[in-house]
Amino acid sequence: MSKARRRNDSVVVIGLGRFGEALALELMQSGVDVLGIDGDLQLVDALTGRLTQVVAADSTSEAAMRQLSVHEFDRAVIGIGSNLEGSILTASVLLELGIRNIWAKAVSHPHARILSQLGVHHVVRPEHDTGKRVAHLVRGRMLDYIEFEDGFAMVKTTPPQKIVGQPLASTGVRREHGVTIVAIKRYGHDFTYATAETAVNADDIIIVSGRTSDVENFSELN
Repeated sequence: MSKARRRNDSVVVIGLGRFGEALALELMQSGVDVLGIDGDLQLVDALTGRLTQVVAADSTSEAAMRQLSVHEFDRAVIGIGSNLEGSILTASVLLELGIRNIWAKAVSHPHARILSQLGVHHVVRPEHDTGKRVAHLVRGRMLDYIEFEDGFAMVKTTPPQKIVGQPLASTGVRREHGVTIVAIKRYGHDFTYATAETAVNADDIIIVSGRTSDVENFSELN
């Protein structure tokens, strides 16, 4: 990979366990070059030929990372979970190398807090986040759920009976429930943007945005 290619279209994934492997392969599937790094030779061998480049190396060694030209990348993901010391030291090395965007997996709240305090740009807790998301889906009619910062969320759900057959402008959804219907999917068709004139059918799927509590309450309407 050339330096320009590496900066614009590639990611370093460090830690090739289940999370790192799945992420790296998904990136490859979407056309992103991936340099995979792990200290376990078995994990490296299992992904040889499936990633752009995969090597066995000590990610806590700045010298080793420089030798692999990791400092030339703009984006890196730390998928190390069970080895907290390795995760934290790897994050420190990447920050020292000046990587502009670092994502790191955390396995606990203290782990996440330490990574954030170090200066890691994006800290994710896959099992925790998935558990929260599934809890929201289990409780009502939501088909999918995404929560953003500051208590804002978007959900995919079916429409409540009270708004079926009416143009959205006349349903009072935003005024009464504090949410906005942003997209709609008719049976057999793709999603399209919803407008004030859009009338919702009973078998439609809708995307609703708003404060987390508001979209949850709206999705539970009959």
